[in-house]
Amino acid sequence: MPHATRSSFSPLAGRRCRQADEGHRGVFARLALVLFLLLSPLPAFAVNPDEVLPDPALEARARALSAQLRCMVCQNQSIDDSNAELARDLRVLVRERIVSGDSDEAVIDYVVSRYGEFVLLKPRLRGETLLLWGAPIVLFLGGAVAMTLFVRRRAGKAVGEPLTVEEKAALDRIVGEGHAKSVGSEK
Repeated sequence: MPHATRSSFSPLAGRRCRQADEGHRGVFARLALVLFLLLSPLPAFAVNPDEVLPDPALEARARALSAQLRCMVCQNQSIDDSNAELARDLRVLVRERIVSGDSDEAVIDYVVSRYGEFVLLKPRLRGETLLLWGAPIVLFLGGAVAMTLFVRRRAGKAVGEPLTVEEKAALDRIVGEGHAKSVGSEK
């Protein structure tokens, strides 16, 4: 009996226990990863199964077009992502137009004619939207010019005019007092 007790506490047995413990940690880590992936939120598209077209090519076109159109209720979502009734109606409309043989441009033009340019998530570059497209560029360039002028003025003041006689005397007095204090504290 003492022999069995001694062998169960041998270094080899301890190594086997550590290996088994590390194996359990690996299994736990894999299980945690699988649970995380299963429970993590996936992108939920709002397209209902009854809306999906039987032809995969046409469905892919419908999805691509739906991703370009804004939900008029949610306004920051495409109709492909929105659960609103109006978005559902627009998805059905897009699919009907595609099945009837309209091109992608014709479908977009039809929806824009009914709901206006605002329905596009990425507005077209036209006369009416030129300010919308150009404003970020103008603001960036204006900021760059303002920053350049500010830095130049600051640099000009730093290098600027020489000190007046009074300013030089005051500076010498301040530096002299500071030097005298530091010499006095060393003693």
